[in-house]
Amino acid sequence: MKQILIEEILKLIPHRYPMMLVDKVINIEPNKSILALKNVTINEQFFVGHFPTKPVMPGVLIVEALAQSAAILAASGIESDNSYIPYFTSIEKFKFRKTVVPGDTLFLNVVIEKSRGNYWQLSSSASVDQEVVASGSISAMLVKS
Repeated sequence: MKQILIEEILKLIPHRYPMMLVDKVINIEPNKSILALKNVTINEQFFVGHFPTKPVMPGVLIVEALAQSAAILAASGIESDNSYIPYFTSIEKFKFRKTVVPGDTLFLNVVIEKSRGNYWQLSSSASVDQEVVASGSISAMLVKS
């Protein structure tokens, strides 16, 4: 079981506040899978407008958190000097089953289904309290900046 803390995450992917949506990697198997987490707090910028009286994490940001987890997984499998930028190529068959609210810990699970060169196809799921809140497929590529 290999953990990665935020200092190392910042070396692997280019995302920064307010778009950094991964707080910690709980376990990573390079070129295979990753389990990361996002602590969802009321201090998130997006809760100001989504929604002021009933804060809910936007589904698109759950997908983004999964994509960032995938980028960490991809970057951990290459000799990275942070000169690669991950880009989505597709997001498919995503389903949202429950809302994510302040106080939740979002567990982000991503598994590589196929990879060829800098192109990756991954299955992903996000869960809260061991219950899947979102799942779907992501394709991405790493591009040298």
